[in-house]
Order: sequence, then structure tokens, then C-alpha cells
Amino acid sequence: MTAILGISAFYHDSAAALLRDGEIIAAAQEERFSRKKHDAGYPRQAVDYVLGEAGVSLSDIDFVVFYDKPFLKFERLLETYVSFAPSGFSSFRRAIPIWIKEKLFLKSMLQTNLQVHDGGLSQEAEILFAEHHMSHAASAFYPSPFDEAVVLTLDGVGEWATGSVAIGRGNKLEIVKELRFPHSLGLLYSAFTYYLGFKVNSGEYKVMGLAPYGRPRFKDIILENLIDLKPDGSFRLDQRYFNYCVGLTMTNNRFDKLFGAPRRKPEKDLLTQFHMDIAASIQAVTEEVVLKMAQSLAAEFKERNLCLAGGVALNCVANGKLARSGAFENIWIQPAAGDAGGALGAALAAWHGELGQERPRRKHGDAMRGSYLGPAYAQEEINSTLREAGAVFEELDEKEAIQQTAQALADGKAIGWFQERMEFGPRALGGRSILADPRSDKMQQTLNLKVKFRESFRPFAPSVLREHVADWFDYDGDSPYMLIVADVLEKHRREVAAKDADLFGIELLNVPRSTIPAVTHVDYSARLQTVNKDTNPRYWALIDKFREITGCPMLVNTSFNVRGEPIVCTPADAFRCFMGTDIEWMTIGTAVLRKQDQDPSLAKDYKAQFELD
Repeated sequence: MTAILGISAFYHDSAAALLRDGEIIAAAQEERFSRKKHDAGYPRQAVDYVLGEAGVSLSDIDFVVFYDKPFLKFERLLETYVSFAPSGFSSFRRAIPIWIKEKLFLKSMLQTNLQVHDGGLSQEAEILFAEHHMSHAASAFYPSPFDEAVVLTLDGVGEWATGSVAIGRGNKLEIVKELRFPHSLGLLYSAFTYYLGFKVNSGEYKVMGLAPYGRPRFKDIILENLIDLKPDGSFRLDQRYFNYCVGLTMTNNRFDKLFGAPRRKPEKDLLTQFHMDIAASIQAVTEEVVLKMAQSLAAEFKERNLCLAGGVALNCVANGKLARSGAFENIWIQPAAGDAGGALGAALAAWHGELGQERPRRKHGDAMRGSYLGPAYAQEEINSTLREAGAVFEELDEKEAIQQTAQALADGKAIGWFQERMEFGPRALGGRSILADPRSDKMQQTLNLKVKFRESFRPFAPSVLREHVADWFDYDGDSPYMLIVADVLEKHRREVAAKDADLFGIELLNVPRSTIPAVTHVDYSARLQTVNKDTNPRYWALIDKFREITGCPMLVNTSFNVRGEPIVCTPADAFRCFMGTDIEWMTIGTAVLRKQDQDPSLAKDYKAQFELD
């Protein structure tokens, strides 16, 4: 047996993944255990989990693989500061001591951290380092269902690369093109995230969610001033408008003047139509860049298949347009597309690249197991935890639990749904989810304001039975990881009343646009998760029972957490969130909890524990 431990850490979204003879056994982000959003520290608890899931100790590990190369990143840091000197000296002065003390000697630091685990690292084990974008590319290609593919990775920055193109054939994966720092689509999008007053590396979702409320009236200004976009999708950014190379902010005063307004103050300034139009504009530019890249790559390499990874691959609106463009016949996106997925990619790169091991033949589907790669809890452990917490619950058999939960959903209740293995990646996919009825025209606001405690404009996704997706959406394919946006079919849309025809911006939020308004965005789109009976049978059964009751083969699905909190991991996390929100019902395994049965004194306003995202 060959056991490989992959680790990503020390930037954001630390994670660990474990392969056993090339099979993906487990993967998880450290934030789920530490309860610190985007935890960047050494993933001690995630490593402990993946070792335990595989039934091995650290002394059984043959290779530990880190997801990037710190010396190359340090080289980029130094060259950037020299190029922009004397600007940025203050940030240089802050960064260098940390690099000299810790990051330059990462191998030694890893060895020290690894020794805390049971058994310690054996003398024979090797510590390897994969390049950042190779880790991304490996995470996308090797688990994909394709024997051959073009692999496109786009993010903020790795060592030097901000994007890469690789060609995957069998067990071979070769990077053939790179975009290099400071020219970065991820950093461009993050600059606008910062300008709109959202937090970089977590608020990009908000920009994407805000965009449909606006008009892309600044698109030409961006293309004429900030980004020199070529026909093949390559580009250069005009650094006079940005501050990320040398400063502690993303944009500067010249950027503000270009758009005629200062940066929005986080949590203070109201979102206006101007901000929505800015979001719509950068989203439109991002989509154009991605489409040009994909079309150029399809023409150049004549491949039918495309794999995607890197933070930009989480832009499901761009992914949906790419899928509809027909540039490639088939697209597969790594569900943990950001840095967390780099832990898995690094391990896969070692197994197939360093060790030359063949990929197994797959008749259908990918190797990600639905991305259900985190911990699961036995019903006895769940019940014990609930009793210890003072919960009142009823344990049912599986059929009855699904029946009662489906009826509660049909009755309009918001439901916490905690089942089997936790998801790997940023999306809740029916393992750690809050569920609701998509037919309700009040549910989006209710969930945002009373359950998630977040901005009212944030959209929700439908989990739809794979067998019925084409009956409701302009899409007939698999989207198991909630990474494709498609339009609601005309037959399910509602005509907007004359009195509402001239509304714009956030006023559109309260106008029902379809028979499933809770998951229909203002542009009639929805972020799809298709649910397959083979991948998640219990979740499929719940949605199917809801379909029997209501005729609607889908549910609202959002992550089981409040704003700023990592998705719940343990039964104790779930009960805490259940009691701290207006969730009315929780099904955890086959135990059901009704809010009215609980001791009100157990309700804690715990959301203040978490820094706002």
C-alpha cells in the first residue's frame, strides 16, 4: 500500500487529503474543525481526520506533498518589491521577517508540525512540493471522467503563475502555457470585490450574486483602461490602477477616480445601483475573458473535453455561459476548485506524475465520490451528542424520517439537514445543508435575514433530481457540484406585472419571476445542483418524496451555517446552529428535532462569534 498525504496551508483555506494506492479516501478543510472561516494555519485537525478515515497513522504515510513551492513564491515577492521600489517598502518590511522566519524553511516547519500526529513521520517518508498551478491542474484532470482533456486553471496567484493551460492524457499532465503575475483574472475580480466593500478571498461570491441586479455600463471602461484583452483571452493589467503588488490594499485613488466614486465602506455604506452596475460590469468582463480563452484553446488543441480549477472556476455564472457556448463538448470542474483543492491535487500529482501510476478506467462518473469526503457520524454518536446538549428529539426509521421531513418542507419550514459524510469544497451538497421549499416567494429573504443573517440579495441554489432537470431548466446534463448556472424554462416563468416593469436594482428582489421564486435570480437564472440516486441516495429520496407531495422535484439548498461561520461539521455544530437561528426543524441522521420542543434557554445568539465574511 502507498499512502500519500496532501496538504495546503499558510495562505487561506488550509486542507488535507489522503490517497491510498491512488484512491481518494478523504479530504477536508481545517476551518470545519477549527470553526475559523478560511483558516490558514497548519491543518492539524484535518490531517488527523484523513488519517483516521483511512485507518492509518502518520508513520504509515509514504509521501507528504505540499501544494506549492515556497522558494518560487519568495522569488516572486522579492522581484516584485524590487521592480516597484521604493513603493511598497512598508509592506515589504512586514512580509520579509515572516518569510525568513517561517515560509522559506517550510520543509522544516512541516516536519515539526507533522510530528504532533500519532506515530510521527517515518524516516523513509518523503516530503515533496508541487507547483501551485500543477496542484490545481491535477485536482481537475485526474479525478475527472476524461481520458484526455485541456485543463484551464485561473486564480489570484500561485508562485508566479496566475493561470495555466495543461494537456492531460492518461496519467500524463503537462502545463504548456502560463499567465504570470501581476496579470491575473482572479486578482482583477478581487480588486472589484475590495472596491465594493466586500472581503477579498470570501466576498467574490457576493459580487457574482449582486451582478444580475445591475447593468454592465462600466464594461467598456474596464476594457479600455484596466485590462488589455487579446483575441485569445490573454491579457495584461495596467498596474497604475492597482495596489496589490506593493501595498496592503487592492486598488488606489486612480481606480476610484476612474469610476467616479471612492471605495464603499464595508458594513457601513448602503449598496446602491452604482455598486450593482460595477458588479455587473466586472462579471461581464470575466465572462468575456473566460469565453475567449476557452474558444481559443478549443481551436488550438482540438480537444472535446475541458477541466477547470482555481478560484475563478467557482464563478458558476461564467461556467454556465462557457457550457452553453459549445466551445467544448464536455466540461468538468473540480468542486474544491480553490486552494483547499490544492491539497488533493498535490497528492494526485505525486501519485500519477512523480510515481508514474496509471489512472483507473472509469466507465462513468468521476473519482470525487460526490465530493462527500469529510467525516460522518454514527447514529449512536449523534444521539449521544444531542442528549448531552439537552436536545429533545425523536429517532425514526429512515423512511419515516424522510416522509416527515418532506412534509415539513412542503409546509414551509426551513430545515437543517445533516447526513452522512461532509462535503469537501465551499458548497453544501446535501450533507450539511439548510433546505426549504423553492415555491415560496418569501423564502429567499426569510433564509437570508432570519437564518443566515446575511445580505438579502444573496441567491440560493436548487437541488433538483437529475431525472427532472431538463423539465425545469435550459440544461440537460450533470451539475453535481453546484457549479453551473442555467436559465429557468419559459413555461415556469411568471410574467412581470406592469407596475413592476420599471423596477431595477434591489427592488427586483421581491418580484416573483417563476413558479420557483426562491431559487430564480432576477435574470431568470439558477445555480444548479443535480442530485443522483447513486451518489446521495438519502438526499435523492428526500427530494423525490417532496416531489410526490408537491409535484416539484427540487429543494432550496444552502449551506448549514450562519454568515461568517464555516459549514457545520459535527452534530454539536449542527445543534448550536439550529438553536441559534430560525431554523424550525432539523433532521440529523434519522433523528428529527422540532424547534417548538426545545428548551428556549438553549438558544444562544452565537453568530457574534464569527467575523463577518
